[in-house]
Amino acid sequence: MIVYNVNYGLYTKFKIQYTMRAAQKADEAIKLPVLAPNPTSQFNRLCVARVVELCEVNMNEIRLRAYAKVNLGLDVLRRREDGYHDVRMVMQNINLFDKIFIKRRKETGISVKSNLSYLPNDKGNLAYRAAALLMDEFNVKDGVEIELYKFIPVAAGMAGGSADAAAVLYGINKLFRLGLDLAGLMERGVSLGADIPYCLMGGTVLAEGIGEKLTRLKDCPDCYFVVAKPPFSVSTKLVYEKLMLDEKTVHPDIDGIMDAINDGDVRGIAGKLSNVLETVTAVEYPDIEGIKDKMRECGALNALMSGSGPTVFGIFDDKGKAEECNRILRQDSRVKTAYVAENCSGGFEARMEEHYVGRQ
Repeated sequence: MIVYNVNYGLYTKFKIQYTMRAAQKADEAIKLPVLAPNPTSQFNRLCVARVVELCEVNMNEIRLRAYAKVNLGLDVLRRREDGYHDVRMVMQNINLFDKIFIKRRKETGISVKSNLSYLPNDKGNLAYRAAALLMDEFNVKDGVEIELYKFIPVAAGMAGGSADAAAVLYGINKLFRLGLDLAGLMERGVSLGADIPYCLMGGTVLAEGIGEKLTRLKDCPDCYFVVAKPPFSVSTKLVYEKLMLDEKTVHPDIDGIMDAINDGDVRGIAGKLSNVLETVTAVEYPDIEGIKDKMRECGALNALMSGSGPTVFGIFDDKGKAEECNRILRQDSRVKTAYVAENCSGGFEARMEEHYVGRQ
């Protein structure tokens, strides 16, 4: 949201709030709490028109936050003939995020820069492919410069790459007024990655199918997450390839997790945490179980590997215990990075940081 402070005399000092949640025409996106005596006066209509002009002419840059996710429960039901797997997951955003700046430019093409030198800046980068997907489909003539500031651990089971791609889809759509709604973005996003539709929606969500069938759940009750990334990464593709499902497989109680969420029961959620992919990743990397045990020793209600791993998170109902656990883990040789985070609504309709460069 951008807020303009406007002063035109005694009756007309007010704030104009402009939010991109509305449709593509700037006049549909204006929300104007008018304090002048007559809301329908010509003066107020002129004020609105001036802000519409600012929003239409000067939208050259957009800044977004791409939020990490954890899986409160992850079940794999079966392997499909197309090579994908049918899953059933409860996904939750936390307030650990990457920052994505997208700038419109006259030069054609897509430029990607990052604070991490080892990330690709071409089609090997999911954010690049997200921009190319929309710009090619809608024949966008201008170019874009994308700056990625990565804080979500890479290849860690937290959907960092998918979150960045979702942010780029959202940003390109708004920057060039392509007119796609959330469903349209999600439909295109799944062609790039199964987690991208969730990253566009955000919040507390049941994901089914390959991850693209989403049902919004009641917000997760407030709690604290300690997130710990070991000094190695894993391939999601290889983890799924190694997964063996049979009659002995213990499947997570996804319905039980959703019941606990509906009841606002943090301890109930923690007691049901389960991830069937631990049967692959945690077996291959025993430090994952060791980190989980350490979190419980530090007061976590429970701990779990997120996604395909190797990141581990613990749920706490006490901020002090979470911060102390984070301090201890940062000194543990099995942990490369550790953070304290909270659950959040995520997504781009609910949480976004936007900036528009205007004429002075």
